[in-house]
Amino acid sequence: MVKRLFFFLITTILVWGLVACGSDRIKTSKRFGIDASSQTNQVNQLSEVGPPLAIQELSQSLEAYQPQVIIVRPGDDMVLEDTTVSVKFQVQDLPIFQDPDLGIGPHLNVILDNQPYQAIYDLDQLLILEDLSPGTHTLRAFASRPWDESFKNQGAYAQTTFHIFTKTDDNNPDPALPLLTYNVPKGDYGAEPILLDFYLTNTPLSNTPLQLVAQDNLDDDSVDWQIRVTVNGQSFLLDRWESIYLTGFKEGKNWVELEFLDGQGNPVKNVFNNTVQVINYQPNGEDTLSHLVLGQLSAEQAGGIVDPNYQPPATPIPVPEETPAPSPSLTTSPTVEPTPIPSVVPIVEEPLTSEPTSLEQETTEEDTTPPGELAPTETEQIPELEESVTPSELPITLEEPTPEVESNLPEVETTLEAEELVPASETPAPVEEATTGAESVTPLPEPSPNDIKLTKQ
Repeated sequence: MVKRLFFFLITTILVWGLVACGSDRIKTSKRFGIDASSQTNQVNQLSEVGPPLAIQELSQSLEAYQPQVIIVRPGDDMVLEDTTVSVKFQVQDLPIFQDPDLGIGPHLNVILDNQPYQAIYDLDQLLILEDLSPGTHTLRAFASRPWDESFKNQGAYAQTTFHIFTKTDDNNPDPALPLLTYNVPKGDYGAEPILLDFYLTNTPLSNTPLQLVAQDNLDDDSVDWQIRVTVNGQSFLLDRWESIYLTGFKEGKNWVELEFLDGQGNPVKNVFNNTVQVINYQPNGEDTLSHLVLGQLSAEQAGGIVDPNYQPPATPIPVPEETPAPSPSLTTSPTVEPTPIPSVVPIVEEPLTSEPTSLEQETTEEDTTPPGELAPTETEQIPELEESVTPSELPITLEEPTPEVESNLPEVETTLEAEELVPASETPAPVEEATTGAESVTPLPEPSPNDIKLTKQ
């Protein structure tokens, strides 16, 4: 019985926990202003992400600026007698320019009434407003970074209200009430995340970081105001004045609405406090902003959009690194292979070792001649050894050259020249052995006077 009660209590606790989790999820959907039916049909869910890396790096170059914007003319509350109005601006502490290559740079965003802004890159040129309708018009301008994020320092915003022929209640904001100015997104986009930015005036501001606010906290007295953002029907609330980046836009047309609410979530009725814009999102854009967002353009490459005197680093660095790499491998490989020629060496050594044995016998008999005639006798005997190797013929060859050497020296030279066709490698070998065989030369009297007489005749 006790076990049954124990299991019953456990099951009830688990069921109660599941129900509680489901209620929390429903509250989360209400927080973003989405009911259960619309959430099931929603394909792309919005989410906040950090700024692209290149934009974060480029922003550091603009942090030191505190731009001051002035609308020189038309003057505030001026009545004009023409539908065409020329507008002149003045900006201090911020260079206004357009990079000639990338097409963007620090500029002014100028908004007539509640129309989309117009970017101004040249303050020397007057802005011409044509075909203005009779009645009251309001012109707002604020300094903007190259990627359309507004400067939010005091003095970066200027506003003037003028009248064409007469005053009306249209486009005439109440200066005693908070005013919301819609900035971006606007126009065409080719990459996510997309910047959401707005400007606030006559509003108590906080320096704390931007955060999402749940609708459960709307009754909190600490919340003085909120901005309700709705993208394609999906809503969320902001109570901090900072720019954010969003993902989850669908391809094609998207609509974005901004509303200014009080601390209780009620709309504040002032002109321009509820604005809707339609944007066109086509992925893989080729414009400069899309390249920055996608990371295809680095901060070094885009430095010219934040500094008019920027000098980009030298780009042709990777070109020389590729060319020298293949060259050393081609030169080293062919030189190593043809070098080995050791087979020639043993062929030359073999005749040198075999010949001195036979030459030693010849030197013993040749030493009978005078010492000055050793060289010619050796050269005469070397070719005869190649023809016949037998030792019996050796004394015959010795008798013939001896008489000719003493009588006619020139004849010996001719015979030597004819016989010197024998390879030169054989001649130096017997020279060294002639000295060693001099000890065995004893029969000096044998080539005696008989040979000498024959030479004289």
